Amino acid sequence: MPRRNPGRRERPQRRKVMVRHGERGDAFRCVGCRLDVPMSAPGTAHRNHCPHCLTSLHVDRRVPGDRRAGCRGRMAAFSVTVRPDGEWLIIHHCQSCDELSANRIAGDDNALALLRIAMRPLSAGGRLPATALLAL
Repeated sequence: MPRRNPGRRERPQRRKVMVRHGERGDAFRCVGCRLDVPMSAPGTAHRNHCPHCLTSLHVDRRVPGDRRAGCRGRMAAFSVTVRPDGEWLIIHHCQSCDELSANRIAGDDNALALLRIAMRPLSAGGRLPATALLAL
């Protein structure tokens, strides 16, 4: 039986707020590197990937922030592309349903990781999967 201190008031237990990726909250845990990622991101209204490893979850269907995708699979950063106005986009590949999606980069994304992805086609020597090249 646990001992109780009669002269001390009991504090009520605090409830833990559990937030899954894709739900409203102040942070989520990355499925790639397990880093706690804040939902606020400089330069974008909807954080949808980890700024450290650029991994994401398949949570948006058509519109960024809609959180209506049923897959919920892990999305790996596959490539980058640049819009005509100079804005960079990360191409994510869902490892569950093979869907591709383009996501804007955020101001706190790891610049080295972005450059590694951008340089990958130059160093691959034709090792990219043919299905991925046809999808782009």
